[in-house]
Amino acid sequence: MNLQYLKYLVEVEKYGSITKAASVLFMGQPNLSKAIKETENELGIQIFKRSTKGVTPTEKGEEFLEYAKNIIMQMKKIETLFMSSENMIDFSISIPRASYITHAFTQFLNELGTDVPLQVNFKETNSIDAIENVANGSCNLGIIRFENTYERYFMSMLSEKKLTYLELLRFDFVLCMSEDNPLAQKETISLEDLEDYCEVLHGDEDVPYLSSFYVDKNSMRHNSKNRIYLYERGSQFDILHSVKNTYMWVAPLPEEIMRRNGIVTRPFVDNSEENKIRDLLIFRKKYNMSNAENQFLDCLYSYIDQLDGTIVVKSK
Repeated sequence: MNLQYLKYLVEVEKYGSITKAASVLFMGQPNLSKAIKETENELGIQIFKRSTKGVTPTEKGEEFLEYAKNIIMQMKKIETLFMSSENMIDFSISIPRASYITHAFTQFLNELGTDVPLQVNFKETNSIDAIENVANGSCNLGIIRFENTYERYFMSMLSEKKLTYLELLRFDFVLCMSEDNPLAQKETISLEDLEDYCEVLHGDEDVPYLSSFYVDKNSMRHNSKNRIYLYERGSQFDILHSVKNTYMWVAPLPEEIMRRNGIVTRPFVDNSEENKIRDLLIFRKKYNMSNAENQFLDCLYSYIDQLDGTIVVKSK
C-alpha cells in the first residue's frame, strides 16, 4: 500500500473533487485519477462514487478512508517522535476566540517548562474549520462553539466525521467594560442602556451559527452609532480599560483576567435558555489523549472553575 496514495485519497474526500484535490496537491488530474484507480484495484473495492457534482466515498470507501486517516496521523507522530526527539511533545488544537482558552493554554505551556522540546499548532478559527481540522488530522483536538439552536446540526456533523466530544460549558454572552464605565454600576444591562456607548468588535471575526437574536444583540452592528473594529486581539482589554465609554460582548472571563486588566462583566437582561452558547472539546473516536493533552485539559478546567455566574454545564 502506497502511503502517498493514502494522502491523495484523503485530499480527494476533503474537497469532494478530483480536480480541486489535484490542484491543491500540485499534480495533474490524470495522475491523481490513476492513483485512485490503482488503489481501488489493489483493495478490490470502489472508494469513490463519481457524479456531475464531484466524488463522494462509498460505504466501503468511508471505512477505508477512516483507516487511511489514522495511518497518516500515526505516521506524522512517528516522524515527529523520531526525527526530532524521542521526548518531543506534539500538541495541536483548533479553537474559537476565547480568553479562558488562551489563558489556559498559556498556563499549560508554563507548566511544560523549557527543558522538553515541543511542536505546537494553536489555531484560532470557526467551528466548521475546527471540525474539518480534527477530522482530517491536521489537529488532534478542537473546541467548537455554537448556540443551542444548532445542537442537532453540529451533533450530526460530529457523527458524520466520526468525532466525539466532551462538553466544557454552556454560557450567555456578557458585556465587558472598564470598572469605571458608568454601565458597570448596573446589575443587568439592556440594549437601550447601550445606545450612547461605543462598541468594540473584532473586525475579522467569523462566528457562524448564531441566531438572528445574537447577530443583532451580539454587537448592535446594524444600528449602533459608535463602533471600534479591532484586528489585533491583544489590544481589546487595553481599549476597554482605558476608554471608559466602550463595551464588548464576550464569553465569561476568569476573575484573574478581569482584575489584571481593570475590567468587569455584566449580564444582559434578555438572555434565554435556548440562546445559550455551548463550547465542546472534540477529537476523533477512539483517540487516546497524550499526557500533555490531558495536562492541557486540566488547565482548561481550572480556568472554567474561575468563570463567573453564567455557567450551566461543566463536565469532565
